[in-house]
Amino acid sequence: MGVGVAQVGFGYWGPNHARNLTTLLGRSFRYVVEAAEQRRAEAARLHPYVRVTDRLDEALDDPQVHAVVIATPAATHAPLARRALEAGKHVLVEKPLALSVADAVDLTELAEKMSLVLMVGHTFEFVPAIRRMREYLLSGDAGDLLYLHAQRLNLGRLQRDINAFWSIGPHDVSIANYLTGATPEWVSARGARYLSRDVEDVLFVTAGYPGGVLAHMHVSWLDPSKTRRTTLVGSRRMLVYDDLDTEGSLRVYDKGVDLLDSDAYGVWRYQMRSNGMHAPALPTVEPLAALLTHFLDCVRTGERPAVDGWNGVRVVAALEAVDASMRADGARVEVCAPWGAAG
Repeated sequence: MGVGVAQVGFGYWGPNHARNLTTLLGRSFRYVVEAAEQRRAEAARLHPYVRVTDRLDEALDDPQVHAVVIATPAATHAPLARRALEAGKHVLVEKPLALSVADAVDLTELAEKMSLVLMVGHTFEFVPAIRRMREYLLSGDAGDLLYLHAQRLNLGRLQRDINAFWSIGPHDVSIANYLTGATPEWVSARGARYLSRDVEDVLFVTAGYPGGVLAHMHVSWLDPSKTRRTTLVGSRRMLVYDDLDTEGSLRVYDKGVDLLDSDAYGVWRYQMRSNGMHAPALPTVEPLAALLTHFLDCVRTGERPAVDGWNGVRVVAALEAVDASMRADGARVEVCAPWGAAG
């Protein structure tokens, strides 16, 4: 079946969606809906065969539009997704799915009630290096997962409506959830407002996963070096994904500490192990293109997306708990993911 798509939003991330939708759909990419006149003009220049408008109803009323891609500011995600779902359209919404667990659950249950696809733009779950890391865990080659460490740092891009963790932290929460196959049980977070009086621009977050696995996440809009790195420490191997490393985004280290028999005094001994590093070959894939392809396939087949609404709910539940922990001066706060989000 041919899938007609309307995109809402042509700001910071919207042009990347539009470029991929043009490649994937051709003339079936039917609308760009954008409130700002200057961005509408840019969308029309880059995509002359797409109808560019500031009226969402125009796209939602078109029976040839089957799906809507939402790439707008975070506060608009829930209301726009609800309008699209109520109009009978399948929806892909950028992260975060919503700014509250209640709204995220509401959207997910609405999509299920109407038998519509709801997918969240957790793009890093489609990154070949992240998928290979999960394969190392599932196969046992990495051993037991001990902890994760993520850094997402840069000088900018500043936002005034949401803090840095709501802005870029969803990536690291979704990666941690994907690698552990679980939702965090609790979080502890501290943040600071150095650039704004309204929102935190630097945050340090620790999340506790089942089995004693810790994930430490550092996000910042105030750092001298752009960093996009996730480190996985397993009992057999250690893996480092560096999104900015052009020579090899994934490095696998055969390093660790082995427990030896106790000595004559009954004291346990340890031996450091370091058997080198290798960078596995990975397919060349644009993650956003892979995400959009998966969304369109799910719209055509009715299959449940790998990154469905409940996936989005789990991430929003962690984000809400981070805010609560900061209000409690870093205290540990339970992550309350609704029953439907399990798995």
